[in-house]
Amino acid sequence: MATIQETFRNIFKIHELRQRILYTIALLIIVRIGSHITLPGIDSHLLNSAMANSTSDNLFGLYDLFVGGAFKNAALFALGIMPYISASIVLQLAGAVVPYIQKLQREGEEGRKKINQWTRYGTVIVSTFQAWGVTIHLRNIQYNNMPIVPEAVGGFGWSVSAVIFLVAGTMFIMWMGEQITEKGIGNGISLIIFIGIIDRFPFAILDEYRLIAAGQRNLVIEIVIIAFMVLVIAGVVLVTQGTRRIPVQYAKRVVGRKVYGGVTQYIPLRVNTAGVMPIIFAQSIMFIPSTLLSFFPNNEFIASISGYFTYQSLTYAFIYAIMIIFFTYFYTAIAFNPQDVAETMKKQGGFIPGIRPGKQTADFIDNILTKITLPGSVFLAIIAILPTFVSKFGVSGSFASFFGGTSLLIVVGVALDTLQQIESHLLMRHYDGFMKSGKIKGRKF
Repeated sequence: MATIQETFRNIFKIHELRQRILYTIALLIIVRIGSHITLPGIDSHLLNSAMANSTSDNLFGLYDLFVGGAFKNAALFALGIMPYISASIVLQLAGAVVPYIQKLQREGEEGRKKINQWTRYGTVIVSTFQAWGVTIHLRNIQYNNMPIVPEAVGGFGWSVSAVIFLVAGTMFIMWMGEQITEKGIGNGISLIIFIGIIDRFPFAILDEYRLIAAGQRNLVIEIVIIAFMVLVIAGVVLVTQGTRRIPVQYAKRVVGRKVYGGVTQYIPLRVNTAGVMPIIFAQSIMFIPSTLLSFFPNNEFIASISGYFTYQSLTYAFIYAIMIIFFTYFYTAIAFNPQDVAETMKKQGGFIPGIRPGKQTADFIDNILTKITLPGSVFLAIIAILPTFVSKFGVSGSFASFFGGTSLLIVVGVALDTLQQIESHLLMRHYDGFMKSGKIKGRKF
């Protein structure tokens, strides 16, 4: 088996793979640069002072983690890729109830192009509303009674221009994500979220170190809690990577009721077919109360409702967990259709021993998939709400969010998926990959 050093040398020996990796890195650097360019008209010094005293133990802090600090920087890319994900969610939900969209989903490449075009239009609409809320939120931020958006600047004209900049930033990120997927390596949308989370890691470590040095945190207790979080998540990731294999027999020759020369293959059913998509779907919806509050900061009713959706609220954790379980089943139903699998098996002359081909086979597969999806959905919910409970022991929100919840799962999943694609390029050209078997199981979302 090749060493890590030899594998990296092999990567850069392949011209196409080298170009794809360098192209991906270049676009990700542009994403990070755009996350530090502040919107025109904002006093950056006051902004830095105000944000230095703000807390990350809320949904805005979690949103900022996904966009790599761009939200706290009031940057051009402050909205990140989340509006695109929200638009995708709406269309996927619509695909379950709207026959025309269902028809497009079955039309292959042409249908996919049409849905992608609608997703882009939806991204513009969602990002416009979110951008307007962000402008209201920014105009309400003050430091020492001085607004970060000067009154001479922060009028209607500034709001309109800021919305245009933010929407354009989101669309540019969306375009770069698509370009990475097409011309680079890995899933572009996933890598943009991945690089944003990784960017916040040193800051989370530094903030926690400062609190420990100031005596506001107990180092021993914190190490025990973080170790427990990592062990739980490692166990959950291992379990959700598991599969249930269903034997399928393909007959070469059938005489009467006897099968001669049959070969047996297996259908692997994942415990977690949906990956991290249920968490991302649920998280996008959980941002709605905070988004509404940014539109109406002085509305007492919306403020009271938003209070139940704070990041450390048990109500938030309960609703979040229920939504993750629901979306796990929903996304699994979209990604894996037992009826299609049963029809394909029937056409190819395959059958599950003891089960009649056709509807009974589809029902059998659906029954098993329903049973194994339950533990996968519960484990995803545990991962997502773990930081809510850990933060009650004194661990800061930013640190708990990185080592628990969505962040760590996204980081591990995207890293494995990207390595899997690199592995495929190496093996196609007869180079040793990162693993001797050449099989790294990754996640896409």
